[in-house]
Amino acid sequence: MRTSALRLCFLAVCLITLPCAAQPGQPVPSSGKTRLYYVSADEVEWDYAPHNMDHMTGMPFDKSTAMWVEKGKDRIGQIYRKAVYREYTDDTFQTLKARPTAEEHMGILGPVIRAEVGDTIRIVFRNHATQFYGMHPHGVFYAKDSEGAPYAGMPPESTGLIAPGHTHTYTWEVPERAGPGPDDGSSIMWLYHSHNYEPKHVNAGLIGPIVITAKGMARPDGSPRDVERELFTLFMIIDENQSHYFQHNIDTYTGDPKSIKKLELIPEDADGNSDLTMGHGFALINHKFTINGYIFGNNPPIQIHKGERARWYLMTMGDGFNFHTPHWHGNIVTVDKHHTDILSLAPAQFVVADMVPDNVGTWMFHCHLSDHMSGGMMTTYEVLP
Repeated sequence: MRTSALRLCFLAVCLITLPCAAQPGQPVPSSGKTRLYYVSADEVEWDYAPHNMDHMTGMPFDKSTAMWVEKGKDRIGQIYRKAVYREYTDDTFQTLKARPTAEEHMGILGPVIRAEVGDTIRIVFRNHATQFYGMHPHGVFYAKDSEGAPYAGMPPESTGLIAPGHTHTYTWEVPERAGPGPDDGSSIMWLYHSHNYEPKHVNAGLIGPIVITAKGMARPDGSPRDVERELFTLFMIIDENQSHYFQHNIDTYTGDPKSIKKLELIPEDADGNSDLTMGHGFALINHKFTINGYIFGNNPPIQIHKGERARWYLMTMGDGFNFHTPHWHGNIVTVDKHHTDILSLAPAQFVVADMVPDNVGTWMFHCHLSDHMSGGMMTTYEVLP
């Protein structure tokens, strides 16, 4: 009798102390912080070349480069209406949160959303734009109302797509599978972007990075504590012909909107024949060969110090033409335990590359595909002493 009672007590203790397993399809319960962000989709007038010059040559745009920025009767020029993600200080969405100096190089990219494995990300999203927009994340765990993607027969709001003027709160959990794998460093990158009509939304400018740091490796702000400098670069041919604001840009920035042949993919000669080479057709000129939304080195400075532990997060999005080969002059990076100075990126791919620069100077940083370079997918980075 006494033995049976002891066995029952032992069994009860085991049941009480046994950890509760997560149910299939459910995230591991959060054991970390809740990281809160206030993000809006804002419409802005974006300048692809704010310095009005070719910084790679140090000269004004010449005949071969001016076609990408010139404004005229049937040319939009270098300024386009776009939608971008911007961070605010609170849920009134009255005051923009100042972008840290170390992140000014990010250009068109939305704010860095950071978390450590075990954290919860909570984003209060306001749609200040004129289209249905949202935030769809890669990598993290979310319920349907935090997915930000459309489904047939479901109201947009139920999947996290938000009407103009409305607000929605997304909750994204960060289980272990969202963090660095066995062969990764202390942090990895995912993306977030608007997903209702992805070609129009991404080409409008709605894209940003998510950085997930390994458990125990994050500073209070979520950045990896074994890295001294982080750099974010989006290599992308932005197709303004696909943007929600295409007609607005034609009406606003061209001298004679009615004269434009929108489907002129390549120019025709007097006989109506097309030369299958890169021409100056209206549709082609609206493809912007960008790094962080800038062309021909019009980016804010990208600076690192010699010997600094720097981590580059590289990404691309877009159509089948968005294959890129980022190349650093002057220094090398380490990717997957291999040294290299050039990478390959496919659409919707992201790569983390570590650099400890040893070569002081200003160095070219560009896509190595020749036609992408000709279109302006070039900039520089500077290694300071």
